[in-house]
Amino acid sequence: MNKDYIKPNNWSIIEEGFDAENVEASESIFSIGNGAMGQRANFEEHYSGDTFQGSYIAGVYYPDKTRVGWWKNGYPEYFAKVLNAPSWIGIDININNEQLDLFTCKKIENFRRELNMKEGWLSRNFKATLQNNNEIQVETKRFLSLGLDEIGAIEYSVTPLNSDANLVITPYIDAGITNEDSNWDDKFWNISNLAVEGHQAFIEAQTMKTNFHTCTFMESECFVNNQNAGLQPQVIKTDNKISFIYKLSIKQNETFTINKFGGYTAGRNHEKTKLIEAAQNALSQATNLGFYKLLDMQKQSWSKIWEMADITIEGDVKAQQGIRFNIFHLNQTYLGTDSSLNIGPKGFTGEKYGGSTYWDTEAYCIPFYMATKDQKVARNLLKYRYNHLEKAIENAEKLGFSGGAALYPMVTMNGEECHNEWEITFEEIHRNGAIAFAIYNYHRYTGDYSYIPEKGMEVLIGIARFWHQRANLSTHKNKYVILGVTGPNEYENNVNNNWYTNYIAKWCINYTIENIEKIKSEYPKDYFRITDKVNLDSKEISAMKNVANNMYFPYSEEHNVYLQQDGFLDKELITVANLDKTQRPINQKWSWDRILRSPYIKQADILQGFYFFEDDFTQEELERHFDFYEPFTVHESSLSPCVHSIQAAKLGRMDQAYTFYLRTSRLDLDDYNHEVHEGLHITSMAGTWMSIVEGFGGMRVNNDKLSFEPRIPDQWKGYSFKVNFRNQIITVNVSQQETVFEIDGTKELEILVNGKPITITPNSVVNV
Repeated sequence: MNKDYIKPNNWSIIEEGFDAENVEASESIFSIGNGAMGQRANFEEHYSGDTFQGSYIAGVYYPDKTRVGWWKNGYPEYFAKVLNAPSWIGIDININNEQLDLFTCKKIENFRRELNMKEGWLSRNFKATLQNNNEIQVETKRFLSLGLDEIGAIEYSVTPLNSDANLVITPYIDAGITNEDSNWDDKFWNISNLAVEGHQAFIEAQTMKTNFHTCTFMESECFVNNQNAGLQPQVIKTDNKISFIYKLSIKQNETFTINKFGGYTAGRNHEKTKLIEAAQNALSQATNLGFYKLLDMQKQSWSKIWEMADITIEGDVKAQQGIRFNIFHLNQTYLGTDSSLNIGPKGFTGEKYGGSTYWDTEAYCIPFYMATKDQKVARNLLKYRYNHLEKAIENAEKLGFSGGAALYPMVTMNGEECHNEWEITFEEIHRNGAIAFAIYNYHRYTGDYSYIPEKGMEVLIGIARFWHQRANLSTHKNKYVILGVTGPNEYENNVNNNWYTNYIAKWCINYTIENIEKIKSEYPKDYFRITDKVNLDSKEISAMKNVANNMYFPYSEEHNVYLQQDGFLDKELITVANLDKTQRPINQKWSWDRILRSPYIKQADILQGFYFFEDDFTQEELERHFDFYEPFTVHESSLSPCVHSIQAAKLGRMDQAYTFYLRTSRLDLDDYNHEVHEGLHITSMAGTWMSIVEGFGGMRVNNDKLSFEPRIPDQWKGYSFKVNFRNQIITVNVSQQETVFEIDGTKELEILVNGKPITITPNSVVNV
């Protein structure tokens, strides 16, 4: 596969020329979504080559039975699968008794696919010579509406170029689908009803076990040279598919167009007995507007998103394309309107990893949503975890913890752990800390403390109780230790005293106690309500504090750095620079045994802690640890380059920061990890935003004030971004010569720039 085939463009992702080797990668890269549903960029017409068919409905999943060779106590019973939903996009095309299939065409010319990120639509154009020598021109455009989020729309045009043509056009909806990612090849869907009314078709289906009710629907209209063709379809129903067959003859160079509306209604949003009625209502709204008015609505919706979320970069098209690609997919995946949803690591672009929620949301995504949307969106993400607190307590109980200790799952759909690799499920417990950090980060950024007494305090207490119980006193060290863990660096399993895990455990306990004391003095009603509800007393608080105050951290006097874990220096310390390039990526070339014995770091581990808690460490300490650990880091996690980019920028190493930025922003576009065909890395895309805003822009909250230390790579002429800070919109425009600050609204705001206070006022600019 040619990895470098995406054309550089400021606002669009463009592929020119058809190559079957790139099809599955492009299906990921050109994926579309609207927060409620999404789909890979599969062709509407039949394709017989290798393809990964995928359509997904937000919040609909299947609990696939765990597949492990050796069952261990505490294993989750299932691995939740992101479900491939019934497909509504299909339109088979037959010209003079020959099926259009790009895999078998004699010739494909002028193939061009475009994902227009500014306006939110996907198009394809090509000229094809079929096996029967008919030449046709095909033009398609489709989008998933943000305004009517149960609706998708397709315009598909065919023009015969070298002869008249008898066309057979067959739009269909198909529930006979399978998952790429399945443990036992179970049947995931039960089809209960196939119905046709006029030009509308409906398939009602429920998921097995979880019993999610859905209706997949379609309606089509046919045109010749933009005039309604008045065609009536022949209807064919099978056990799991409804097809409408339209037949007509058109002249050479005449254009046939079908407009197809489709999508899903789901029992999550409607009464399950009225899903067809809801689908009819959605179709009525869509057809009354028509394809082009609906498209205009789409452009307006995306314009509103970009007005706040856009980051501009001057003088570097690949960097500009990369950041917009990341921002675009984050907004396609999650818009913050439904607190029962979250941000899956593949979003609507694939099925790998299962589950919809990882610690990625709290560690990487919340900063993006806090700064580019209303703070209610980030609050909804925090509320999601509060709503799962009882499940987190159950998860901890399954592993032997008690008294309200909470362990949030590594992977979840409904709050229950559904990940079943022991070294992750049981040991990658640092995830608990990210949940607490997100509460702190939300308050620090928004200034909204109300969430903590209302909901967050209970979450913090559950997490602190877990860390209290998970640590044990080493009589040998006379310190509390945390044994048998996996840190953020998953290339180390079952280690003792992972520095990041121990540090975030200590921090969580201290932060919890700090907030208990604050609520006791400032919110006494909430204090008594909470402590009574969770049965917390001063004796337990004192015991927690003792663990935090006496936590052990491995340290090397020789290197003057904290050690990633006990025994790290026992490894053969060969840096990545001295690793044979043919051995990369090591996760695809080496045995797991060899990886575990190596010093190589998958993603920022100690440096993740230095990122979260940078105020606890000096610049010199950061530099020392960065210089020690980065040379051993292979960055084979999508979450690694962004943290390193931010820290390289903080250290003034702009060439290194820029290199890491390009890697994180174009991770999928340039397929760095050789896996883009499986889907995109959605959650790490928020890290790309952080690389610019927190890295190059140096944005922080210091002493309750917004602070910036702007830097700019030599490769750029300038860049700009906006942030919503406590309901005030600040625009930051950085060039090689100066930084310009503006503020929307009616109030002035004091900020810090390079440590110095500066006041920005509405309707004026401040140059630094």
